[in-house]
Amino acid sequence: MADLLLLRSGDSRPGLRTFDRTWSWDEVVRASAARAALAQRLRRPGPFHIGVLLNNVPEFAFWLGAAGLAGATIVGINSTKRGEYLEQEVAHTDCQLIVTDTAGLELLRGLDVGVAPERYLLVDTPQYAELVAAESDVPAVAPEVGPATQMLLLFTSGTTGASKAAICSQSRLVGLGYMNRNRFDLGPDDVCYCCMPMFHGNAIMALWAPALVAGACIALTPRFSASRFLPEVRAYGATFFTYVGKAIGYLLAIPARDDDGDNPLVHAFGTEASPADRQEFLRRFGCRLIEGFGSSEAGGFVLPSPDTPPNALGRPTGPNVVVVDPETRQVCPPAVLDAHGRVTNAQESVGAIVDLNGEAKFEGYYKNPEANAEKIRHGWYWTGDLGYVDGAGFMYFAGREGDWIRVDGENISALHVERVLQRHPAVVAASVFAVADPRSGDQVMAAVEVSPDTTFDDLRLTEFLAAQDDLGTKDLPRYVRFSYGLPTTGSGKIRKKDVKVEGWRCADPVYWWAGRTEPAYTPMTDDDKRSLREEFQTNGRLRFLPL
Repeated sequence: MADLLLLRSGDSRPGLRTFDRTWSWDEVVRASAARAALAQRLRRPGPFHIGVLLNNVPEFAFWLGAAGLAGATIVGINSTKRGEYLEQEVAHTDCQLIVTDTAGLELLRGLDVGVAPERYLLVDTPQYAELVAAESDVPAVAPEVGPATQMLLLFTSGTTGASKAAICSQSRLVGLGYMNRNRFDLGPDDVCYCCMPMFHGNAIMALWAPALVAGACIALTPRFSASRFLPEVRAYGATFFTYVGKAIGYLLAIPARDDDGDNPLVHAFGTEASPADRQEFLRRFGCRLIEGFGSSEAGGFVLPSPDTPPNALGRPTGPNVVVVDPETRQVCPPAVLDAHGRVTNAQESVGAIVDLNGEAKFEGYYKNPEANAEKIRHGWYWTGDLGYVDGAGFMYFAGREGDWIRVDGENISALHVERVLQRHPAVVAASVFAVADPRSGDQVMAAVEVSPDTTFDDLRLTEFLAAQDDLGTKDLPRYVRFSYGLPTTGSGKIRKKDVKVEGWRCADPVYWWAGRTEPAYTPMTDDDKRSLREEFQTNGRLRFLPL
């Protein structure tokens, strides 16, 4: 990464833009060099870790470059965390310095994160500007920097469990930069609109690094805003951006305009946008959404191609990426799909997605041997995801482990039901999961997020679900949480674990199909919840209701 930064030294083309200023790549490298010199001067014995708690502002990009030159590790601090969770994450990573602003300082005030107040660098103060100005901006690489030098600690999104700090070396980040530059066909004339948070791998690995490799311009916005998205894309002349599925849902929820297609976007990369949303985004905005499957811990596992079926991820990157039965560790047979694309042999074909050579790629979690052991078993890297492969060799995502729901002896795909719900034009985001049945097995519960001017009756959910030819009778949600704002991670993904734990006892209104006849959703009252709890108690199944 350090050598890659030096290649941009002397490059007069635009490298970084905000609405206030444009920096050439040469200016970006020099700004990074001054901060690298400051970091080296302030360095103390111990892990050379620098926490960054900032929105998407130029200082974040400069400190990424500084880490590459100085051999430091940037710890991306999640600005959406609060209190003890924020304290635990920052303290866990042994930061020597924290780069933040006055707003970030307020978030950290009173927390024991292991960094003394005098070791905070507040980027929006005159004192900080003076410190940087006093350092040399001549690019230089610290002697100890090499390919294996640790550059990032990125907290996983934590959608289904506690966040872990994934390690990324300079060499792995450079490799991802080249791979994604080629994958997205980025060049020096491209403008990469960075609207996803830079404390997450999505923005750094899929946008910042490939833009650096390509010499493309990075256009910053402090945080994602659906209302500002298209005006900013047009103002910047942006050709590429990264996303998560929920952000795409927010964009599509904005009323369509005749000039939506009048924008410079060519394509975008992200995860968890439904096939229907990808098709609609292309129709409405003229921009192709490229779905990926990988992780901050070990990179990509699947590559899409022009002939990839709409619901598929693409083909595995090599024969080492396979779907196996987690108990026997045998490769699962190909999936047999019906006319609607549903798997007819899920019991045999759906399994765990693993990389047989993944042990060499996985650089581990910082100070978390238990999580490392969970990821690497039998010398394989276990993604924690389920999938299946069709007869033509295309891989499909089937959800996270535990996302399959057992209803009346049949396996139901939570991911499939989510995608069906996301077809509804009023649904911004959806999460589907298992909740216990009071007698045996599971029931399907859905949590849907809608725009503020939508009522549950507006959804006409019973009629909508009945019209979906690929939705089986067992797939129908028994409970529906109706929300104007589901809890999300800092990268915009639904906190599925939290939503599942709350179940039908959440604060949002819940509608349920109480009978065993045709589905008809009615509001679930407090009395209904008490009666249902008593039914669990009567059947000796209270243990299945989380506290």
